Amino acid sequence: MQDARIPIIGLYDDLIVPIQGAIADDVMVTLQNDVTRRIQDGNARGLVVDVSGVETLDSYMTRNLRDLALSARLMGVTAVVSGLRPAVAITLIEMGLEIPGVHTALNLERALELLHAIRQEEARAVGEPGDDDA
Repeated sequence: MQDARIPIIGLYDDLIVPIQGAIADDVMVTLQNDVTRRIQDGNARGLVVDVSGVETLDSYMTRNLRDLALSARLMGVTAVVSGLRPAVAITLIEMGLEIPGVHTALNLERALELLHAIRQEEARAVGEPGDDDA
């Protein structure tokens, strides 16, 4: 039997990870390894982890999402978690779970817009022309 893997989609300079349904702990560990390997081997500038297909997030998965996003950030890649359902967001707050240092967006489209805006701001900060300036 082949190991379950979550797809990692390359789109321009971004990696998109669509998580659907409940995933086993070992699959999450494999995902972390796969994403960091893709970052190391490629030219990714952004990472979006879309959890819109996840009904519930437990503390273990939340911690792993945070660790994945922080690992990406340490490797120079901006990470955004998108698609948190209202019930999941409320549960995270009720449980006292936070995802500090991780950007969030309502959905995948807004996550990609946020990555673009962050790149524009970073380019302006170092005096480089951004996409809108070229």
